[in-house]
Amino acid sequence: MNSMAAFQDPELCRGLLERLKSLIRACARPVRFMEVCGTHTVSIFQSGLRSLLPEGLTHLSGPGCPVCVTHDAEVAAMLNLARHDTVILATFGDLLRVPGPDGKSLKHAQAEGARVRVVYSPLDAVKLAAEHPHATVVFPGVGFETTAPGVAGAVLAAYKQRLGNFCILPFHKLVPPALRALLEKAPQEQGKGIDAFLLPGHVAVVLGVAPFRFVAEEFGRPAVIGGFEPADILSALCAMVSQIAEGRALAVNAYRRVVADEGNPAARSAMDMVFMPGEARWRGLGLIPASGLELRPEFEEFDALRRFGISLGETGSIPGCRCGDVLSGLLTPGECPLFGKSCTPQNPTGPCMVSTEGSCAAWYRYQGT
Repeated sequence: MNSMAAFQDPELCRGLLERLKSLIRACARPVRFMEVCGTHTVSIFQSGLRSLLPEGLTHLSGPGCPVCVTHDAEVAAMLNLARHDTVILATFGDLLRVPGPDGKSLKHAQAEGARVRVVYSPLDAVKLAAEHPHATVVFPGVGFETTAPGVAGAVLAAYKQRLGNFCILPFHKLVPPALRALLEKAPQEQGKGIDAFLLPGHVAVVLGVAPFRFVAEEFGRPAVIGGFEPADILSALCAMVSQIAEGRALAVNAYRRVVADEGNPAARSAMDMVFMPGEARWRGLGLIPASGLELRPEFEEFDALRRFGISLGETGSIPGCRCGDVLSGLLTPGECPLFGKSCTPQNPTGPCMVSTEGSCAAWYRYQGT
């Protein structure tokens, strides 16, 4: 049995599930945990774990899908730039179908003649800029700490090559400030708030444990870094629920085969060289201070917002879409009035149904309407 298969082993998973049931009984109260990673969302549904969770343990899917948390105003900025005659918008494919406030997406803009190109890495966008010196190539920098170092590397490459026709939309989001905002806004009544977090393994590879300790130290909630195989998730849940049963709260790394406690200093160094913290707009959470990344003054020439004079003002929201409430853990996808009716993966109304990592798409695919 290879190392990955070991974490999918049915016997191991059954044993962990029995331990989890025992720990929940020891808690003598319901426990609501939230994951904040799109890969966790899909893994929990795809493996069938959600349907196997013991009574008294409730799974909430938080703002862990990069496409889903991208704000309406940011999507509007992408559409604005895509319609410039001199612009080539180089983007990851998962952004193509995200609807803006008017229901239009980059796919619509592409069909109307906009030069929207799908790339597979930020460096592909730099290469595109070198190949098209008479166009301005704009790369939307979306996602969390996982993707930010790669975008920082692209900016440094363009800087080194003196590519004046490359820039980015600085729309990255930082996970720890979002967790703080969630905890500050969450209901305090038992059975309604967030009792613990299953922390994102991918983000933790970059950040390590320290940036998440405030969850336990300031808010008294267990916070456990977990992997993505069934046994990984169950082990993390056992670590989480055992703390609650014992009346403790710690930030714990339960994914040590991948995540070092100190994270990845080289990735953080690249990110910090190019970016600095700034306020960011989150779908469902609004404007959160120091939860985004802005380009440092020495790299401002690569800021597409500055170059094209675009401001992220107030925009209307998608009529009837409750994606923001789903991302905040205030309701499940099935409670949205559009879910499975006017909003399906084939005809999505909101971004939580667009992305394969979105909670609405996962709920629709694996749990049904």
